[in-house]
Amino acid sequence: MSISMRAAPRRRRLAAAFGAGLTALVVALGATQFGGTAYAATLFSDDFEDGNSTGWSKSGGSWSVVSDGSQVYRQTSTGADAKAQAGSTWTGQSVSARVKPIAFGSSTRSVGVAARLQSLSNYYSLVLTGSGTAQLRRVSGGGVTTLATATVAVSPGTWYTLRLDAFGSGLTGYVNGTQVATATDGTFTSGKVGLMASYASASFDDVTVTDTAGPGQPSPSGSGQPPSPSPSSSPPPPGTCNTGGSPVGFAAVNAWGRNGTTGGAGGATIEVDTAAELIAAIAQTGPLNICVQGLITVPAGMYNVSSHKSIIGVGANSGISGGGFNIGLPIDDAITSPPANAVQNVIIRNMVFRNASDDSINVQMFSHHIWLDHNDLAQGYDGLIDVKRGSSYVTISWNHTHDHSKNMLLGRDDADDVQDTGRLKVSYHHNWFDGTPQRNPRVRYGEPVHIYNNYYFHNTDVGVACQTDAGCVVEGNYFESVEEPVTNSYAGPGGRCVARNNVYTGNEPGAPDCSGTVEEPSAYYGYTLDNPADVKAIVTAGAGTGKI
Repeated sequence: MSISMRAAPRRRRLAAAFGAGLTALVVALGATQFGGTAYAATLFSDDFEDGNSTGWSKSGGSWSVVSDGSQVYRQTSTGADAKAQAGSTWTGQSVSARVKPIAFGSSTRSVGVAARLQSLSNYYSLVLTGSGTAQLRRVSGGGVTTLATATVAVSPGTWYTLRLDAFGSGLTGYVNGTQVATATDGTFTSGKVGLMASYASASFDDVTVTDTAGPGQPSPSGSGQPPSPSPSSSPPPPGTCNTGGSPVGFAAVNAWGRNGTTGGAGGATIEVDTAAELIAAIAQTGPLNICVQGLITVPAGMYNVSSHKSIIGVGANSGISGGGFNIGLPIDDAITSPPANAVQNVIIRNMVFRNASDDSINVQMFSHHIWLDHNDLAQGYDGLIDVKRGSSYVTISWNHTHDHSKNMLLGRDDADDVQDTGRLKVSYHHNWFDGTPQRNPRVRYGEPVHIYNNYYFHNTDVGVACQTDAGCVVEGNYFESVEEPVTNSYAGPGGRCVARNNVYTGNEPGAPDCSGTVEEPSAYYGYTLDNPADVKAIVTAGAGTGKI
């Protein structure tokens, strides 16, 4: 089955191209889809490269998938009113397909695409006729009404790209990117999509349906109707995710020339549903709100997130699988203080992370003002959330981590003192560390590191490990069945920690092992602790995706 809904790659050729040359693909797509153009979410696509027509229902004619340079869907009869339909009931839709007429039963016969198809006798269509016209039609009860007509050279054996946009009561038809017909009609407000070969044989390929009109050019002669929005003039459509909210903790602190963390505020809001769209969007310069639709599989690797981005999952099951996000410049030991071009002001919320080939989220090289909130992270390769090499003013809140061993690292190595000392200021609050054995977090050098109102459950190695001259304030947490809840003497040089007002319960809970003095987080920001006895209920009800 080659049909793909929102969460799947648009075309199987894209997947093959990733394996062969991801960089070239991302650059190309970034230039054509993300360089100031309109953004569209793919509702449906089929390029028939899997050799079948699963998902299409047909009436009349003789349909099959055959080879014609690539795999295509062909209808060979010129003696039948042949139709095929697919998809779901969508309202605003732009349906595009490559169409090659092979033979017409007569000059009045036609081939084309259909939108808002409610049944095989009720729909709108854009067709090419054997007489050399493009017609925008309404078919109602089987009766055909021609809404607009344009002269177009039609040659059998030639490929044409047809696109029919249906938004509101406006209908617009394009041939090879040029607007040829427009009309206004409110008969059908929603429906599926279709391929039409009325007493004509034809091949169809690269069927794509989006929820936003794509690029096109108005007809030279004009039509009396406004042209479809061009990519240079139309803003991106609104996304469907919650881009509001503000962090509590270090991400809200005014420091390093930045006032709090706002992510993509002030930028456009877009929706992405393929790996190529996502990878290109997060690397764009300037503020941008990115709504991630569905669980997107990306090729193995770490993908760079640029400054001023909000990356927000739609619903409870959107995110990425197979790779991870890198927030930060390339590693450079020679840089020992925050550079002017450090990555900053990034928000990642409501995202699912699975099967990362390295870290799920990595923050490095003096990146600052980062808010990681309400995510669900599991089954990665290395760390789920690592913060290192001088990064600071970070809040990690309301995340659910599970089914993973090395959870969260703060400070990469005992030898990174020059970059890390006096930095790595991070707040961890209301996270659910659910059966994650270690690094909950494991801390080096950072001070103060504020760990409060988190729920720890069955962490079999250690909860908070505060080492290598780190300073940790651990308060108001709920530790259940944690062998060693808090320690400043875990593997390697010791740190300093203050543990207060925590709950320790479960089967033989360990006692905190803390000593030393630590700078208070209240010197940087105000906060209110939840009653630690209530933290388990609060966090299990509120942490993870689908809660914002």
